[in-house]
Amino acid sequence: MLSGEFMEELTQSIRNQRRPKGYISSLDINLVHPRTPWVIAWWAAAFPGFGHLLLGMYLKGFILIVWEIFTNVNSNLNLAILYSFTGQFDLAINTLNKKWLLLYAPVYIASIWDSYRLTVDLNKYSILADREKSPIIPFKISPIAMNFFDKRNPWITTAWSALIPGLGQICTNRCFIGFFLLTWWIAIAYFSNLLEAIHFTSVGAFSQAVSVANPGWMIFLPSIYGLAVFDAYVGAVEYNKLFETEQARFLKDNYQSSEFVMPA
Repeated sequence: MLSGEFMEELTQSIRNQRRPKGYISSLDINLVHPRTPWVIAWWAAAFPGFGHLLLGMYLKGFILIVWEIFTNVNSNLNLAILYSFTGQFDLAINTLNKKWLLLYAPVYIASIWDSYRLTVDLNKYSILADREKSPIIPFKISPIAMNFFDKRNPWITTAWSALIPGLGQICTNRCFIGFFLLTWWIAIAYFSNLLEAIHFTSVGAFSQAVSVANPGWMIFLPSIYGLAVFDAYVGAVEYNKLFETEQARFLKDNYQSSEFVMPA
């Protein structure tokens, strides 16, 4: 027959594994925290996959982002958007590849819907994890790397991502999303001829800057840049909250007397 103490430890172990507040590996940190569903849905509408990245569902987000870029380029959607904004509607219609566009639309809508649904569910999960006071492991070390919680200045991480997208995420030890954003930023900047356009603009050769820019790829840049800056700030703020929560629990469990009465 199982003792009461053993059953208590078993119940606590199951509870801890069921609803963890955060996960830390030697290369990455992932955490659950409340989010506004409409904000996540907006980012998914701006770029399919971004909503899932903000939720920490990296594999889903990576696949959807690759799908978005692949189908967008093949359907010439960005060029059609550019022509529509400049009033060239006939050219926009003729530019679109209808076969690829019809494949693009269902995934785009599903990405928005799934991001909103997951946000609502994860918000409930976050509340339950806070109530159950799920333990947080503050340090992880392996043969190739180490990772630990520490305080970060959100504005500094934001500044790094404003300089080059992805660097802010790397500064908060969220390497998966950081290197993913950095890689795609470099690839899209290369295919869009962004640096050449910036060079010609800086020397006043505006006609050359316009001619060298590839608008089909360049339209991707504002979304990725905006997400990197936004996520760097929010990620650092929530990262600091998780650090403070873990530290407070440790001090309470190890140094606060059980007979101490908290002031009202």
